[in-house]
Amino acid sequence: MKDMTILVVDDDKEIVQSIEIYLRNEGLNVLKAYDGLQALEILSENTVHLILMDVMMPKLDGIRATLKIREDNNIPIIFISAKSEDTDKILGLNMGADDYITKPFNPLELVARVKSQLRRYVTLGNLAAPSQSTLTTGGLVMDCESKTLTVDGEPVKLTPMEYKILELLMRNQNRVFSIDEIYEKVWNEPSYNPENTVAVHIRRIREKIEINPSDPKYLKVVWGIGYKIEKI
Repeated sequence: MKDMTILVVDDDKEIVQSIEIYLRNEGLNVLKAYDGLQALEILSENTVHLILMDVMMPKLDGIRATLKIREDNNIPIIFISAKSEDTDKILGLNMGADDYITKPFNPLELVARVKSQLRRYVTLGNLAAPSQSTLTTGGLVMDCESKTLTVDGEPVKLTPMEYKILELLMRNQNRVFSIDEIYEKVWNEPSYNPENTVAVHIRRIREKIEINPSDPKYLKVVWGIGYKIEKI
């Protein structure tokens, strides 16, 4: 992970400086911003591999900055917030974040989360053993070499975590995965109350690939068990 760059965005300069120390100790490059507008400007001028984003900031908050970033960029975003309620976490994930850490945080945990997201970002598409380079079902076509997805011929943008979940399911069509299985295979860590996290990502995937997300054609729920991609 040498030569990878993290953009740290927080209006508290002391927090930014402390995060910078821990990340640089891991050999990571660090760029710093103190509001959402400054973050967008830095992102437009530099290659960034992951963003640590505070939620409450002046000028442009983390939620609105993330929505802007997600218009054309799928790099991992980890929210850092003093808000610890499940509803706040779900909102953050719904807005396009890949992970959520609450303040005050353990610096070692933050570094571990960053490194985990970077590994997934760098090795995107290598979740399962190499096999087909193209996965299809009905109008869904996933190109595992270019890491792209089309639905009925139209390109669809997925975040890294959405891509990993969908690839897992598409490589194993008609197989039902429990929420715990999805979390452990995609996040690569033991599951602990992962229902909200997985459900939010599933909902976002459905909104992108289904004509009618409330009556899905592809991404099906098997009540009481889990989720599957229907083979068509």
